[in-house]
Amino acid sequence: MLIRFQSHFPNVHESVYIADGAKIIGDVTIGKETSIWFNAVIRGDEAPITIGERCSIQDNATLHLYEDKPLVIEDDVTVGHNVILHGCTVRKGALVGMGATVLDGADIGEEAFIAAHALVPPGKKIPPRTMVMGSPCKIVRELTNEELQNMKKGVQIYVNKGKIFKASQD
Repeated sequence: MLIRFQSHFPNVHESVYIADGAKIIGDVTIGKETSIWFNAVIRGDEAPITIGERCSIQDNATLHLYEDKPLVIEDDVTVGHNVILHGCTVRKGALVGMGATVLDGADIGEEAFIAAHALVPPGKKIPPRTMVMGSPCKIVRELTNEELQNMKKGVQIYVNKGKIFKASQD
């Protein structure tokens, strides 16, 4: 469901799949072939939220921000079930695992992997192509080429799944 907040109405590319129960509110821009899954909430009521192309915002994810901390999700990002993203940047090709929380001013590097239930504290910078785990998170190691390829496959799986679900709505 797309919801106006004051003078802002979400700007969503026509190819985006939005599942039942998802709420996209206010100053939100979403790029092509992205999928927003069941009961996700994307609330751009304090400042803009930008979501790139071919992203997957999975079930029950919550995306919000404060005025001085933008929320930017670049292309090809996977945001797992029950994730909280608040005023952070998630760079191209990154994966944020189920139940993880990424807080204000954090910057997740390209193709980084945030493990399930990890807590990325405010202002933390995660290097590209690394795996982080824990609460608060710690860098565990660099990702293997096989892991990076699997993350890319996951992006395409959700692009395809979004297209299938969208076609069943039309």
